[in-house]
Parts: sequence; structure tokens; C-alpha cells
Amino acid sequence: MNTLFILISPLVTPGIGLIFWTTLCFLLLIVLLGKYAWKPILGAIKEREEGITKALESAEKAKLEMKELVAGNEKILEQARAERDAMLKKARETKDSIVNEAKAKSKTEADRILASAREQITNEKNAAITELKNQVATLSIEIAEKILKSELSSDEKQKQLVNTLMKDVNLN
Repeated sequence: MNTLFILISPLVTPGIGLIFWTTLCFLLLIVLLGKYAWKPILGAIKEREEGITKALESAEKAKLEMKELVAGNEKILEQARAERDAMLKKARETKDSIVNEAKAKSKTEADRILASAREQITNEKNAAITELKNQVATLSIEIAEKILKSELSSDEKQKQLVNTLMKDVNLN
């Protein structure tokens, strides 16, 4: 086994020249990659990272603005609701005021018309009673006149009437 190791050992262990040139090539490759590849790649990655960061910041700003807009809209809606409620309340009050005023006017007008009608009825009633009394008085006078003419046409009837009236006066 030892012999086999000796035979393979020069193949496995590199020489100093190979190590030198391999190291030199590796360092040259690192310098070239650093200058031409890593800087652009890292720059692109950094630029992409900054773009993503800006996009996230913009999204956050937009989110905050949306929250502010929503809050502003809610505030505007609340004000609109309050104004609507105030307008409805004022409209109800105006309606009630108009209705009450109309009721009061109609009641006053009805009372005035009723009082006028009562007064007119009373006046017409009094006029009718006065006219009726006048007619009754006229008729009574005419009847009494006719009766007296027929009753007092003779002397004997006149004496008899006086006696009857005397008896009535004595009885009362």
C-alpha cells in the first residue's frame, strides 16, 4: 500500500510552478471579475434594491394618503349627514309652523264666520219677530175694529158691553 501511495503521490501533490501560476490566474480572475463583473452586478443589485425601497416607500405613502382620504371622506360624509339632518329638522319645523299657522288662521276665520252668521241669524230673527208683531198688531187692531163696529152698532149692545166689562173689572 505504501508503494501505491508513492506512485500516486507525485500526481496528487502539485508542483510549486503549478501553484504559482494557478494562484496568479486566480488573482487575475478575481481582479478582472471585481472590475468588470462584480461592480456592475453589485451596482445593479444596489440599484434594484433602492428601486424596491423607493417603491415600498411610495406604496406606504400612498397607503397613508388613502387613509387620510378615507378619513377626510368620512368627515365630509359626517358633515353632509349633519347638514342633511339639520335641513330636515328645519323643514319639519317650518312645516309644523305653517300647519299651525294655517290651523290658527282657519280657526279664526271659522270663528269670525260663525259669529257673523249668528249675528245675522239674530238680526233676521229679531226683524222677523218685529215684523210678525207688527202684523199681529195690525191684524188685532183690524179685528178689534170690526168687532167693535159690529158690537157697538146699537145702543143696547153698547150697554151690554159696558156691563160685561164692569163685571170683569170687579172680578179682577
